[in-house]
Amino acid sequence: MSTSAPATARATDREILRLAVPALLALVAEPLFLLGDAVVVGRLGTPELAGVGVAAVVLQSVVGLCIFLAYGTTAGVARRLGADDLRGAVALGVDGAWLATLIGAVVTVAGVLASSWLVGLFDVSAEVERHAVDYLRLSFLGTAPLLVVLAVTGVLRGLQDTRTPLRVAVVGNAANLALNVLLVHGVGWGVAGAAVGTVLAQLGMAGWLLAVLVRAARRHGSPLRPDVAGVRRAARTGVPLVVRTLTLRAAIVLTAYAVASAATDPGTATGTAAGADPGGRLAAEEAARIATHQLAMTIWTFLAFVLDAIAIAAQALTGRSLGAGDRDGTRRLTRRMTWWGLWTGVVTGLGLAALSPLLGPLFTADPRVHELLVPVLLVAACFQPVAGVVFVLDGVLIGAGDGRYLAWAGGVVLLAYAPLLLLVDGADLVVVWAVFGAGFIGSRALVLLLRARGGRWMVTGAQVGRGPA
Repeated sequence: MSTSAPATARATDREILRLAVPALLALVAEPLFLLGDAVVVGRLGTPELAGVGVAAVVLQSVVGLCIFLAYGTTAGVARRLGADDLRGAVALGVDGAWLATLIGAVVTVAGVLASSWLVGLFDVSAEVERHAVDYLRLSFLGTAPLLVVLAVTGVLRGLQDTRTPLRVAVVGNAANLALNVLLVHGVGWGVAGAAVGTVLAQLGMAGWLLAVLVRAARRHGSPLRPDVAGVRRAARTGVPLVVRTLTLRAAIVLTAYAVASAATDPGTATGTAAGADPGGRLAAEEAARIATHQLAMTIWTFLAFVLDAIAIAAQALTGRSLGAGDRDGTRRLTRRMTWWGLWTGVVTGLGLAALSPLLGPLFTADPRVHELLVPVLLVAACFQPVAGVVFVLDGVLIGAGDGRYLAWAGGVVLLAYAPLLLLVDGADLVVVWAVFGAGFIGSRALVLLLRARGGRWMVTGAQVGRGPA
């Protein structure tokens, strides 16, 4: 027994790495789409770059809400794989792709019609607004292929294949950059050229992944026509995951709002009444506070890619284990994955702490931001191990199909966290980030650990376990 346990752990570790490393590289490649557009468009001028930035916020929000297309499909496909039902696994993936196409069509029409209104919410200058609307309206034409990419990526992850999505992401980003340079500067289409180049690259990626899915369907005898009942089931499965995502985004938005409102509140140490700061010193302090928070959150989000790669492996392996009816194996896997999350968080935390004095100058020349950023990043580094556990257990429960609990828990955490922000209104940034780490990340860790300790989420079989909430 003592010799088999380490061997089992080593085998699990190899599987985790096999899935997580390509997933991490693919996750890092995804933001490069918008980064490529920004690099190319930045050569046109500041208003053009600002317009793309505004449009990017809208597009990232839409895609973020639709991430369930990848997560939900991964869980269901992995379960059927574990139950040795490859035909059913691929058929479920086909239903997910049809759902992505349907949602993409609706979002495309709505987005194109609402582009001007959406950009208008940001209250930017007329020139920036014009560029943002041009870019956003054309970019919405790529929504359907982008959502198909998410869905089929989820299918392949469920089939324990994270390398194919990585290859598609790398080739797609290279094509995106080449097309943008050609259309923006070669053809002279400006901001519109960047949007068209990205849409064409997304179409190519979707076509590639759909070809992989079609070949798998033909190989295993899975139907390619949409199954109305299957598409409806996929949609129902996704609803709790959308709620979960909304609670996460709401917490991040509320934190940013607390920072911004404290910076502009005349009654706080950093706020100022109109006309009371003729030299602009306090106005500069307010800008530095907001910029520091934004940089810290950007760095936190980047580190989340590392933790999310482990979570993706957890989704695929948990679904497969439960599909095979192996509750004991699922329990062992969860413990192993939790340790992976913890130690990955320790490593990223130590790295963040060591690099904290060097990161500020990479983004800005403002010495005040450099000064504010270091202690904030040190606080963020302290909570990286907790975040690692949170990401992994989130992935485990998604893989188990325990979306209803994740939605309920997300709402409870948000309701507990929001009042804490009121208590630190006007407080130092370090305090706000300490509350973010302890109040939000810590609360998520608590509700996830409590769930993982029990067994109600470990519903076995080919169907995604709904389990009592």
